[in-house]
Amino acid sequence: MNKKSSKESILRNDGFQTIVASLLCILLGLLVGYIVLLIINPSGAAGAIKSILKNFLYYPSAAAATKYFGTTLVKASALLMCSLSVLFAYKVGLFNIGAAGQYVVGAGACLYCAIALRMPWFLCLLFAVIAAALIGGISGALKAYFNVNEVISCIMLNWIGLYSVNMLLNKVKEETTPYTKNLSTTNSSALLPTLGLDKLFSNNEFVGLGLIISVLMAIVVWIILEKTKFGFELKATGMNKLAAKYCGMREKTNIILTMMISGALAGLGAACFYLTGVEQWMVQQTSVPSMGFNGIASAFLGGLNPIGAIFSSYFIQHITSGGSYVDKTMYCAQISDLISAFIIYLCGFVLFFKLWLNRYLDKREEKQGAKARKGGEA
Repeated sequence: MNKKSSKESILRNDGFQTIVASLLCILLGLLVGYIVLLIINPSGAAGAIKSILKNFLYYPSAAAATKYFGTTLVKASALLMCSLSVLFAYKVGLFNIGAAGQYVVGAGACLYCAIALRMPWFLCLLFAVIAAALIGGISGALKAYFNVNEVISCIMLNWIGLYSVNMLLNKVKEETTPYTKNLSTTNSSALLPTLGLDKLFSNNEFVGLGLIISVLMAIVVWIILEKTKFGFELKATGMNKLAAKYCGMREKTNIILTMMISGALAGLGAACFYLTGVEQWMVQQTSVPSMGFNGIASAFLGGLNPIGAIFSSYFIQHITSGGSYVDKTMYCAQISDLISAFIIYLCGFVLFFKLWLNRYLDKREEKQGAKARKGGEA
């Protein structure tokens, strides 16, 4: 009986359920991707899946593999910040699909400050956070005072943000390309300090402070949501804003604050990414960067837990980067994105699996209870 209750408690454990659900979703995504590859070209399917999973291990040289591992970590840190942005809002009952747009605005603010205004990295970081927080605050204010669904306002602001940033950064682009000027040659003081971490990754100059900031922010978000009065008030407002108002909580202010913090996290992620110099912004792009949308999948794959998001963000970025190593002679260039998308978006079923498992356990307990009662009556 004790063994049964012990097993039951493990199955009921939220952390255990999240890990099992995440692993099942990952395996399901790989299976679906593999089937698609088999349909297109059976001879290269196994090799393609292997390339996606290997990512930087594709390189036979240890130095090259270590260097590209560092680049994957840099990209994963930005994805982690977007994931934290989504889960922070979700914990408060809001669905911040605007993390992508807030990420874009943060990128625009930090790059303009760095290239046009020649500001140092810490000021670029600060203005990226402020700009993205203001955009998030607009959706929060519309929700709080006019009951405008945050999903609708966020989607509209995504595109407003994208084209506004394109116009702004068009002033600081290179003359011969559609990309913004290189930070290392234009304003090296805007680059985030490496803090010696670059030496750990075969002198990969992109690895540095941004990686540390993202992990620290995951811990800070967990502390705020789980260990503070402020976090409790935010979650209470999300569960029932009328009840929160009755208890003396400032429900409208809490909604706006939530969206501003959520936006600030996404903007900080953009700054931590672009201020490394790992990529330049293309001012002619017509689609919002996938980083913000992948943050949604990362948040759910991590069980909406800030610490779990650290691992889920890395995994999603790992397979996304690994997709670029798929043999292009057998498959078109877009196949890597397709396979990565299958894996990423099937990760959203983590919560559905946990819900199903809890319902199954409830029904099993009811049956066991009914049998026990019948046995007692006999």
